[in-house]
This record gives sequence, structure tokens and C-alpha cells, in this order.
Amino acid sequence: MKVGLALSGGGARGFAHAGVLKVLVENGIPVDMIAGTSAGAFAGGAFAAGMSPDEIAKMCDAIRWRHLARPSLSPLGLLSNAPMARVIERYFPVSTFGECRTPFAAVACDFAKGNEVVFAAGDLAQAIRASCAVPGVFTPLKDTNGRLLVDGGVVSPMPVSAVRAMGADLVIAVDLMACGATFRSHPRTALGLGLQSAMMILRAVSRTQHYDADVVIIPQIAHLRPDQLGKRDEFIALGEQAALEKLETIKSLISNK
Repeated sequence: MKVGLALSGGGARGFAHAGVLKVLVENGIPVDMIAGTSAGAFAGGAFAAGMSPDEIAKMCDAIRWRHLARPSLSPLGLLSNAPMARVIERYFPVSTFGECRTPFAAVACDFAKGNEVVFAAGDLAQAIRASCAVPGVFTPLKDTNGRLLVDGGVVSPMPVSAVRAMGADLVIAVDLMACGATFRSHPRTALGLGLQSAMMILRAVSRTQHYDADVVIIPQIAHLRPDQLGKRDEFIALGEQAALEKLETIKSLISNK
């Protein structure tokens, strides 16, 4: 019986994944495979590479936005996430999927076709960058096949199907968007209206993927913005709390399986 972990995107909210992972590890919950989208690909990749939840938290404590992005010269994005590759190369103990201690997949999107692209081999940094390339914000990446790759959240914000395809019998999903966003005010511009509408669509798509998961962990982080890197400790603590609330359910499911 294989336990798979599906980690959603969410920007800085991805710190909550470290809290969830800490609870799973401390309570002996096996994680046999991981699929991650966007911030979930970053956190999931770090764990699959062999980093402990505490090491992931320590890495996150050192990260600032300047370590993840720089201005882009491309007309396809305001920023480039090329600096993210250097963070991954510096902190991750391995550089390729094949070296990971736990089978791992990063989910991106082929922008031209609108198809899910699941990376499970090759360079970790390149795949995670592609999974995190939010359209319009970050410049898309091109792979060796010439595909234009953007954030996997466009088609699969909660990568349950990806981890099922890896062979998971029981899937624990962590959704960082389902709680909503109470910090938002009424939009005052067309851009603000568009952004909030896009987030609503992502939450709706993510919820549809809950049905294929065996248990869904939803950290209560609605009051925190996806750009608040300085709230790392609060994100992690709320991730731990949400995981603890589902712990007995997870143990029961594993026992029954």
C-alpha cells in the first residue's frame, strides 16, 4: 500500500507545506511519492530530495523575493524566476529526479495546448521553475521540445491525478487555496478584478480535485497573502495545526487500507 502526497500551489503560502510535512514525519506517516504544483513543487521537491521539514523551514527562513525573481527583459513576463534555480542548487542535496530519495513529480502546463505536463525525470531546478512560472508574472520556460511552459496551477492546482498516476493507493492532498482569502477588499481596478476572478477559478478547479483524494488538509491561512514571505512561522504553524486535525483520519485510512 503506497501513500502519495499532493501539494497545491499558493506562493508564500507554500510555507504551510513544511508544517504539514513535519507532522507527518513526526507521527510516522509514510510518504511513498509526492506530486507538487508551483509552491507545492518547491516544497515537495525539497522533501523528496532528502531535506527534513526542519531543514526546509530553515531554508525558507533565508529566502527573500530577490532570491526567487529578478526583472525580466521578455515581453511575456514582468519577472524571471531564474534566481530560483540558484536557491535549489544551493540547498537541495540532489539536482535530478533520479537522485531523489522519494519519487517526485512537478506539474507544469504546456501553454500552447493547455495540457498538464508532469516532470518526473531530468533537472529538478528547471522543472520546479516551470511549475512556478505564474503566467503574466514570470516569464514562461521553454523545454527541449520547444514547449512554452507555465505554472501547473493553470490546469492542475491540486495534483491528485498526477500522484495517482505514480501509483499511490492512498492520497493525502494539501490545498492552500481552498480556505479563500479574507484579506482581499473589493477590487478598484480592472486588473484587480481580473486577479481576484482568476483566484476564484483556481479555487474552484482545486476543489474538483478533492474528490479523488482520500483526505484533504486545508490550512486556515485565508488571512495571509501569498506574497507574505515574512509570515513564514505563522504559515508553518497553521500547516502543522491543520495536519494534526486530520492525523487520526489519516491513521485510520492507512490502517483500513
